[in-house]
Amino acid sequence: MNKIGETIIKRKKLKQNIRLINEEHRISRELDLDIPEGLYDKCPKCGKLTNMKLNIENDYICKNCGYHFRMRAIDRIKYILDEDSFVEKGIGYITLNPLYIDGYEAKINKYKKETSLDEAYIYGFGQIYGEPCIIGVMDSHFMMGSMGSVVGEKVAKTFEYAIYKKLPVIIFTASGGARMQEGIFSLMQMAKTSSAVAKHSALGYLYISVLTDPTTGGVTASFASLGDIILSEPNALIGFAGPRVIEQTINQKLPEGFQRAEFLMEKGFIDQVVNRKDLKKTLHQILHMHRRSI
Repeated sequence: MNKIGETIIKRKKLKQNIRLINEEHRISRELDLDIPEGLYDKCPKCGKLTNMKLNIENDYICKNCGYHFRMRAIDRIKYILDEDSFVEKGIGYITLNPLYIDGYEAKINKYKKETSLDEAYIYGFGQIYGEPCIIGVMDSHFMMGSMGSVVGEKVAKTFEYAIYKKLPVIIFTASGGARMQEGIFSLMQMAKTSSAVAKHSALGYLYISVLTDPTTGGVTASFASLGDIILSEPNALIGFAGPRVIEQTINQKLPEGFQRAEFLMEKGFIDQVVNRKDLKKTLHQILHMHRRSI
């Protein structure tokens, strides 16, 4: 091909690229003008846009691929418990800055304002189809659900309150692990929460741990893994260190689906992977069977 032909082809490609860029700008302008913020979200699994209003009506599950979107703690409580049955406990805790980390207090206040929560964990009394229980829920929207001293204290109080009420405990975990801004004060919560679980278990009470995406770090290495029955939502990431860190450490390629709920169920770490639509019914059945057996 001569130079004239090459020049013509290059100009055609350039014009085509310009048209594509202009079209993208036009679509962006239309989206900014016509679509309210937060109405659509991109599914992390299939990559398709999903209408969040319809997504909420479908229990925060992608209609295209079945991906389970992460839920806020208060939405989880409304979804799982009977209407108007939840009574929140453990209100009024204040997160301190024991290591005097610059910006930590401002970050906490920022998340408080954005989430309308005091911390990354809520607990209280509730009922599931009439079956009473003590329920706790972590919120990954508050500093990735990380466990600091307040979260650890509230988890421990969950089991103490359950002992007082003589009731089973259900905890939904969603966490990036121990909160690094609190150092050893955060790490000691692993021992505290594990001790609270053991005390509750020694008295013969039931503890159901429900692992959601993601459950990692010190939370996985403590109370999240100590349930009498461990359930999980589909495809939830569960582990201590992340897969990339493990691959770099051992210099080996990890198996397909490593640290996902289905993989862990095959290895015996999880008792059952339960679709969100079936979760309330499953929890009710377990609570009902347990109450009938005692």
